[in-house]
Amino acid sequence: MTDPNATPNDPAAGQPTPPSGQPTPPPGYQAPPPGYQAPPPGYQAPPPGSGYQQQPGYQQAAPQAPLSPADDKQWAFLAQLGGILGFLPPLIIWLIFKDRGPLTNQEGKESLNFQISVAIAVVALYILGTILSVILIGFLFYFLAWAVQIVGVVFAIIAGVKVNAGGTYRYPFTFRFIK
Repeated sequence: MTDPNATPNDPAAGQPTPPSGQPTPPPGYQAPPPGYQAPPPGYQAPPPGSGYQQQPGYQQAAPQAPLSPADDKQWAFLAQLGGILGFLPPLIIWLIFKDRGPLTNQEGKESLNFQISVAIAVVALYILGTILSVILIGFLFYFLAWAVQIVGVVFAIIAGVKVNAGGTYRYPFTFRFIK
């Protein structure tokens, strides 16, 4: 057994001794965990109080290159056509490519605004249909909600075709949430 009152590195108490020629670690020293790697040479820690803790060896990503005109047109087309599935595909495409291509930025915002407007209209019609189903005219609002969704798909296809042909498309009846 080891003596709890023994000092570190006491061979009489069963404590290990450091190899000869190496300094004795100070009291309270804890060895680094297994797998620890020292920072690379030339690493500079962030200034104290900045609240930023950069990992050793971390490289910040370089800004993305602008899209070629063909790629810009393709992503603008996909942003418009993605509206068939709702507002999520245009949102993702716009967030990823808005700074890389002007046409993708414009058409992504347009598609996203239209799909958000359609989603709000559909939810409002379903709520009205549920409330008014007591009076037996609620089915009309459910029908209108389906009609709005179908119109949204049709307009998304029309917009996709126009953008793919090299033009732009501006939806009618759209609230401009994102400018």
